[in-house]
Order: sequence, then structure tokens, then C-alpha cells
Amino acid sequence: MARDDVVQGYAKGLFAIAEAEGALTRVQDELYAFAKAVEQHPELREALTEASLPVENRTALIDDLLEGRAHPVTVRLATFLVETGQVRRLGAIAEELARLAARRSERTLAEVRSAVPLTDTQRDRLRAALAEAIGHEVELKVVVDPAVIGGLVARVGDEVFDGSVASRLSDARRHLMGSV
Repeated sequence: MARDDVVQGYAKGLFAIAEAEGALTRVQDELYAFAKAVEQHPELREALTEASLPVENRTALIDDLLEGRAHPVTVRLATFLVETGQVRRLGAIAEELARLAARRSERTLAEVRSAVPLTDTQRDRLRAALAEAIGHEVELKVVVDPAVIGGLVARVGDEVFDGSVASRLSDARRHLMGSV
């Protein structure tokens, strides 16, 4: 996603608030997961961005979805983004917030898409493998994405590591077509 000045400004502001509240790690994790859920569910995205719906209805939806499941700061920040009309940029803001938090801990943000949730052991092994591949520690964000079908797709900065079943099938198809 493009990192424009507005996105960076909001991310830095959210970073400062979450850090001041002593909840940076949890808040950036939860906002990232929420942003990915909004991206994957068009009806939810539409409900949160529809300007003709009263802001109170859209913020009530945030409360219904996150209250009791997320840190109160996460709920307040997600609500703030709806109130300020920035929910369309939620994904970019959450990604920049995660990038800032990773940089703070001297890590690089790595987004991994998997068809199924990963166990803690799988996450640890993947984190170690990506760290070895890029030469420094990574902050792992796992997004469950049924479109992956099987395997994983990892993105670290501009670099993509595609170990998905779809990628392997595509490679096999190209190989077979080339040898005919």
C-alpha cells in the first residue's frame, strides 16, 4: 500500500497514543487484524465507509465487533478513524503502524498469508526462516486468507516468498507447457 503523508500522520498519531497507553504491541496487532478483516469482507467495508450512514451507526458497528474482544485503546482508535473519515485508509494506516512498531523493536514487518491459522511452533519456525532469508529479525503478521488454498505467501517489504499451492501448480503448468 502507498505510504502517503496522511497515512503516515495517522499511523504516527496512533502509534503515540498506543505507546502512551502502554498497549502498543496489542493495539497494533489488533488494528492490523481488524484492517485485514475489513479488507476481506466487502459488506463490512461498505458498512464502515458508507457516508450516507450516520457516523453513530458506523461507530456502533465498531463497538459491536470489537468491544470485549479488543483492547479499549484499539476500539477507541478504530472508532476515531471512522469518525474522521479515514476508515478507507484503515489498511494502509494499520500497516504503517505495524511497520513503525516493528522498526521500534528493530524488526522488519513480514505479512504472511495462509489458508489456515498457524500454530505458535509454525509461527516461530517461519519467523526464524524469514529472518535468516532477509538477514534480520521480522515482526510476523499472519493473515488467514482462504484464497491461498494451501501453503504460504510471505511479503517482506517489496520481496515476496510464494510457497502457495497455487504458485506451485502454476509453475508445474508452465514447466509442462514448455516441455511439450
